[in-house]
Amino acid sequence: MSDHAWLLLGLYLAILLLLVRPVGGYLADVMEGHGLAPRLGGRIEALIYRVCGIRANEEMAWPAYAFAILLFNALGALGVYALQRLQLWLPANPQAVANVTPDSAFNTAISFATNTNWQGYSGESTMSYLTQMLGLTVQNFLSAATGIVVVIALIRGFARHTAGTIGNAWVDLTRITLYVLLPISFVFALFLVSQGVIQNFDAYRDVTTLEVTQYDNPRLDAAGQPLKDDAGNAITEPASTPTQTLPMGPVASQEAIKMLGTNGGGFFNANSAHPYENPTPLSNFVQMLAIFLIPGALCLTFGRMVGDTRQGWAVLAAMTLIFVLMAVIAMHYEAQGNPLLGKLGVDPGAGNMEGKETRFGIADSGLFATITTLASCGAVNAMHDSFTPMGGFVPLWNMMLGEVVFGGVGSGLYGMLVFAVMAVFIAGLMIGRTPEYLGKKIEAYEMKMVAIAILVTPLLALLGTAIAVMATDGVAGIANPGAHGFSEILYAFTSAANNNGSAFAGLSANTPFYNVTTAIAMWFGRFGVIVPVLALAGSLAAKKRIAVTTGTMPTHGPLFVTLLIGTVVLVGALNYVPALALGPVIEQLVLHTAN
Repeated sequence: MSDHAWLLLGLYLAILLLLVRPVGGYLADVMEGHGLAPRLGGRIEALIYRVCGIRANEEMAWPAYAFAILLFNALGALGVYALQRLQLWLPANPQAVANVTPDSAFNTAISFATNTNWQGYSGESTMSYLTQMLGLTVQNFLSAATGIVVVIALIRGFARHTAGTIGNAWVDLTRITLYVLLPISFVFALFLVSQGVIQNFDAYRDVTTLEVTQYDNPRLDAAGQPLKDDAGNAITEPASTPTQTLPMGPVASQEAIKMLGTNGGGFFNANSAHPYENPTPLSNFVQMLAIFLIPGALCLTFGRMVGDTRQGWAVLAAMTLIFVLMAVIAMHYEAQGNPLLGKLGVDPGAGNMEGKETRFGIADSGLFATITTLASCGAVNAMHDSFTPMGGFVPLWNMMLGEVVFGGVGSGLYGMLVFAVMAVFIAGLMIGRTPEYLGKKIEAYEMKMVAIAILVTPLLALLGTAIAVMATDGVAGIANPGAHGFSEILYAFTSAANNNGSAFAGLSANTPFYNVTTAIAMWFGRFGVIVPVLALAGSLAAKKRIAVTTGTMPTHGPLFVTLLIGTVVLVGALNYVPALALGPVIEQLVLHTAN
């Protein structure tokens, strides 16, 4: 790693750790109804409750809370689907973009409702301004709010005792959106505009380029279908154009919540590699901070709400250590480059710049890839498909950990707390004591919910990959046969099941087969975890708090941090090692064998 890489990583960590403490305290104030923001916005909040018929003073047991979350997100998905299918006849469509096909619309609706933001389409040529704003951007706020309120409900489960309720889902969703996501996104959007991110409602512009672009155009028959020669190859003819179409649109407003809400769905197909979304190294650095800001702050919100800030710092320490290790691996291998280039007279020591933007470079791209896949974000500023085998292994492995290292807003922390419960259970078995965490006994019911929450995503990812490699429609989308092609499919279903949304991009996934199968993986990967997490919250809230004794295992020190890290890494390894051996691991071995 270069000096620049070490400096970048150190500066990033320093600024992040300075920001998470005040933001964590603010989040706790908002969710507890304290502080300046709830007082200033109290009238607006009350008006929302009256209009929507919400009884704000009535709390919910976990089944009612879970039903409200499922209903809220199902209605959101239906709204996004309808906007896509009707956008040709709706306003704010200056390009007269056609209606989205049923399978793609279904996939996108599920994707944005589950905070996955998997995009099998090119945003600037597929979605109207109205769909981008009213559908995708709005859903970015709502899906992010969903993740946060679920972890708040779980925290209440730890904090309360002999209680039958875990909060009011409608109140929690309103407060997190009104007092946290909206104001921070507004300020962040203004910063992005200052850096050059566009924000307008203009029609796309045709401009004259400095050089005439030469390309091959397919020849078409009378029916408009491409002509082929006797060998089945497409027949083309030379063409040229002196102009280029520049897309416009309300980008900064979507970009802000895309990062803060760990959504990842970009306005443009190139996502954060596009200069209209991420124009400068400064905007790139701040976007990386935005991805981890709320997930990191929620760790300290957790410590504050359970009455022991050391608990929050312990969880944050475990996340940070894993993050640093994975970032170093990714940046190291990308800096090494491809050893096979030496045979072509190219110095591999110059690093792997394939698929990366020159305004960011290797270190910034490797760090961004690590952050976006440890968080449930999926935004990319480089082509992960062009990474070295071990460089590409890191984003894939990050998602396989369950994206609990910072993770998505809310989803990362509730996933890590599930692993914490498993860690104390394992420790209890080792010393022959009934496991307990934060004064709550961990018994059979809690472990059943933990097991479901941990196993559902690897089951979806591995089963989806197995079906795809056996199905004709699945292998038809592979552009790179062999180990790398398998990695592309494994990456796609791992990304979908863990609600990340990034892709290797060498896989042609905008087909009915992949649109339907990945949508199923996204929906159950999200709510197949949320429901058992809320059930766990309800069970913990109903329990009595037991007193701390000399036999109680401390869960705020280095020993517990080590145990927690080991649990996260080992569970990830045991679930995915065979699949990884067929993909990036064997690809790395073949690379050096060929050398």
